[in-house]
Formats: sequence, C-alpha cells, structure tokens
Amino acid sequence: MKYLLVAETANHFRCIDMIIDDAKAALTEKFIKELHLVLKNGTSDSRKDWFAVGDYKKLPNEVGGRDTALPEKVADKMKALLTEYSTKEEKTFEDILDFHVKFERIHPFQDGHGRVGRLIMFKECLKYNIVPFIIEDNLKMFYYRGLKEWDNEKGYLADTCLTAQDKYKAYLDYFRITY
Repeated sequence: MKYLLVAETANHFRCIDMIIDDAKAALTEKFIKELHLVLKNGTSDSRKDWFAVGDYKKLPNEVGGRDTALPEKVADKMKALLTEYSTKEEKTFEDILDFHVKFERIHPFQDGHGRVGRLIMFKECLKYNIVPFIIEDNLKMFYYRGLKEWDNEKGYLADTCLTAQDKYKAYLDYFRITY
C-alpha cells in the first residue's frame, strides 16, 4: 500500500515537470489525457480493467451528490469546453477558474480529475503570467464550497484561490522571485 502512495506522489511530481515544460503550450485534450496517464500510471487503479488510465471514464460517477457527464458524453463535452476556452486570446484569473469548474462538473476521468484539474489551473496561471497557487488541505473545504456555489457566488472559489495564491506569493517573496 505504501508503494502505491509513493507511486502517486512521484507521479504528481512528474506531472509538475510536464506543466513546467509545457507551460506556454496551448491546452489540449491530448495534454489533459497525458497528465492523467502520468498521474495514475503504476497505481492500483491502473490495474483495474474498467479504469481507463489516460482516457476518459467508462463508468458513470458523481461528485458531492451532483451528476456528472455520462461516459458517452465526456469526449464531446470536453471538446466543447476546450473550444469555448480557446476562443479567448488572453485568459484572466476568472477565466481559468471558470474552466476549472466546468471541467470538474464534466468529471472526465474515473478518478484523478480533481488533481488533473488543479494541475491544469497551475499550468494556465503560468502561461498567462498569473501567480499560480496550490489548494492545500486547510483550504479544501472552502474550495469544494466554491466549486458547488460557482453559479450563484463566484467569490467563494475566487477568494479561496486568492488566499492560496497569497501563500504562494509569500514563498516567491521569500526566495526573491519576481512576479
């Protein structure tokens, strides 16, 4: 069991390397699937016949009592989301959050979509010269509320991510890295 946790942690660092290497590249379906492949490779999930590592889910799933896209609809919904997102030349912080919420609502993978989604936000922040952020455990509850309430109150998620961004800025300041 410990090996599997080590594998997932090592895989996450490989995903960070991918994001840094490809920070300025366009966000594509291929890249998103590659992130999932790297993240879940060699884990217990990768040994399950029904678990599509590096590909969209084969079985329905839900999150927080909310329905997600059915497996047969995921590819079309992801293509539509990426098309909509790519129409904006310069993305704002809110554009990145909006993409993330829509991505999480599609729930494209059997598991790992949350981590992949947050990795995508990190990448897109780097691409558009926005200070990135990491949602740590102490912010998870607020992050989930922000996802749930996005349609009614964007401030919950925005404020949570800005709080996380402030912590990241403190690290950058400490190491005298300009942003």
